[in-house]
This record gives sequence, structure tokens and C-alpha cells, in this order.
Amino acid sequence: MSELAGEPDGTAVAGIGSDVGTESPGPPEPDSGILRVFGRQLKRFRLRAGLERAEFGARTGYSASTIAAFEQGRRVSPPRFIDVADGLLDAGGVLQEMKEEVARAQYPAFFRDAARLEAEAVELWVYGTLAVPGLLQTEEYMQAVFEMWRPLLDEATVQQRVAARLARQQVFERKPPPLVSFVIDESVLRRPLGGVAVMRGQLEQLLLVGAYRNVEIQVMPLDREDNAGVDGPFVVLHREGAEPVAYLEAQGRSTIVTERTEVRGVVSRYGIIRAQALTPRESLAFIEKSLGDL
Repeated sequence: MSELAGEPDGTAVAGIGSDVGTESPGPPEPDSGILRVFGRQLKRFRLRAGLERAEFGARTGYSASTIAAFEQGRRVSPPRFIDVADGLLDAGGVLQEMKEEVARAQYPAFFRDAARLEAEAVELWVYGTLAVPGLLQTEEYMQAVFEMWRPLLDEATVQQRVAARLARQQVFERKPPPLVSFVIDESVLRRPLGGVAVMRGQLEQLLLVGAYRNVEIQVMPLDREDNAGVDGPFVVLHREGAEPVAYLEAQGRSTIVTERTEVRGVVSRYGIIRAQALTPRESLAFIEKSLGDL
């Protein structure tokens, strides 16, 4: 699924892209260079401050082994940890300056450019057909999606992918917030990934986010005789002062489309899909009814 769509954070089921909403998980990847660089800087500042790993970990809320993993580039340091560490170690902003790059390192390599574009977007259009788009997924739904991946992902990778996808949802907290439009195929709402309890929480999440002033969620009913989106999920990203780009993802492979004519075609397709789907008000009512039917 696309990580951006959510079916766009590796999983071919949900992200920008997994179902364009999933960052396809894929196998664990080699340590990113930025993680090693950040880890060396973190260790240098810790030693300068005269702190052992255990003491530093106690002050930041992490175990000594986790601090070692951060310093050795084996784990991604959370943004909040970086902020605390920068102040505690009197790093003068050096660690914080690497925060965005470190955050991007938590995504599969193929999704990192898409994650950057998503973070810069002033407007996002997401069409999801396989799973709930990643930006809309609950933590429990994400967990279920990543645990379904075959070959199986190890537990550490699952948790890393979940954390990465949750971090992407901070896009809704930006000031000013981006305008975000989702069209979700009805089949997604009928597919109880993770079980009924997980799906109930997911539908409640859709109702919650669908009430945001900058978000519109539409449902493409199964009984529509016309559907311009039969080619599959995609995401269109609009950035300030730049041409729109499209993001496509399938089976762990992703494509960022920049050629104007091709992007124009995707933009036109999304406009038709929106016109064919239920209105946002009708869609929220449909989701509410689906929730009642569970």
C-alpha cells in the first residue's frame, strides 16, 4: 500500500503511499548514513558532558542499551528525544539540526523522497483502494497491516514502521494546515483488517479526522457503474510555488511522477473520481452507518 495513501508508511496495504498510504515495509535495510553521523555526534556530546549511558538514559527516559543503539545508528532517535538530548547535553542546536533527516531515515529508502514531499505539501489528494490511507490509520490498524506482510517482518521492524507512520500524521498539526482530500473505495471500509474491534476504532478515526476543517473524506461506492480510478491508488502532492507531482506505489516499488503531461492526467483523473464519489457529508454518514453495522 502506498505510504502516502495509506494503503502512502511500506506496506502495500496502506500511506503516501501504501495504497498509497503504506510505506511498503520490505526487509530491514542497512543503517542509514545520517543515523551513524547523528549517533557519533550524540556520543561526542554525551562524553563531553561526562555522562555514562545509564545516567544519560535515566535523564531522558531510555535504557542504556537504547542509548547505545541510538549512538551506533541501529535505531532511529525520536524527535522528542533529540530535543531533550540537545538541551541536556548543551549541544547548541547541533543535534536538533539533524532531526528532520533522522526522522526520514525511519522510512524505507524508496519512500524517503515521498515523505519529504508530503511534509512540504500545502495540498494532498489521496485515492485509496486497498486499505485505509496511512495518514488516516489508527495505531492498531497500522499494527495489523504490518503484521500481515509476507514475508513476515520482525517485531522491531513492525514497531519502527508503526512509529514512522504515526509521525507522518503530524502533517495535520502544521500551521497553517494543508488541505487534504481523500477518496476511499467502499471495499476498504468493508474489509475488517485486524478484526472487528480494530475496524471499529478505525471507522471512528475516519469520523474524527473527517470533521477537521482542512480535511475532506469521500467514499467511492461499490455500486457505481463508472469509476475513473480502476487503475489503482495514487497521491497528488501540491507544494507552494512548485508544479504538482504524483506518487504511485505497488508491490514495494514506488514512482514519483513529475512529467507535466502525465501529472496533468493524474490530476484530471482525481477530479473525476471525486465527482463520482459520495460527497463529504454523504460519506461521513455512510461511514457512521458502517460503524453501526459492525
